[in-house]
Amino acid sequence: MTIAATEIDTRLETETDLDAEVNFPSSNVQSIPPLAEQWKSLDLREILSRPAAFLSVSQSNSLYRPGGVQYGERHDLRGSLPATVKSAKAARAAGNFTSFNWIGYTVFRQDYPQSDFDRAQYNSWTGALDATPEQIAWDNELVSDLRELVQPGDNEFYETALQTAFTGTGLPLELSRKRIEVLVITGIHTDWCIEGNARAARDHGYLPIVIGDATGCNRPEHEPAAFQRINQFFAPVISSETFVELLKR
Repeated sequence: MTIAATEIDTRLETETDLDAEVNFPSSNVQSIPPLAEQWKSLDLREILSRPAAFLSVSQSNSLYRPGGVQYGERHDLRGSLPATVKSAKAARAAGNFTSFNWIGYTVFRQDYPQSDFDRAQYNSWTGALDATPEQIAWDNELVSDLRELVQPGDNEFYETALQTAFTGTGLPLELSRKRIEVLVITGIHTDWCIEGNARAARDHGYLPIVIGDATGCNRPEHEPAAFQRINQFFAPVISSETFVELLKR
């Protein structure tokens, strides 16, 4: 069930009417910067042959389907979904990816643990929305293009912290038990959950790699700065095409 405009009059403040004012690019691959100098010393092909995990973050109906609370960002037009599908299929075929994690991020957080800051922020997202439990469940669902790729043994869970899957979830234990070294990250939003998870991965001793065109900011013009920041300080940012090529043995 979609969240129809006649039933809900207010979207997230930051996403209001984006589809009416932005000329959406079909891909952000041109915004991905060259590898930062420190990454050029690495053999990424060899690194991507090590025990690895695939993380898809917040790729739900909310962002990709008409009626979704965040649909005004029009990620359905911007290329992150096909780039994620391509990357996930390549990772699945590579053999060394032993952990696939489909990580949800709901904007309906009434039942989440909340500080005073959290309470104020979460209420600003959806406090004015009159959504039924069925509508909320639909908004949160993994988009069907990725649902088709889920296999038995994959992990599906929701972030419970503001911008990371490393707090309050089973992800750290999953990665530890499987002796994972490398994390390949896709999803939305580049400058929030993707950057947050890349930072957390580094702090936990992992080697994160962000597939840039499989991610997106709420506004396309924010993506170059987000890519530059992640690439410069936290993790290599590469394209899905480069990722697929690097997996070829």
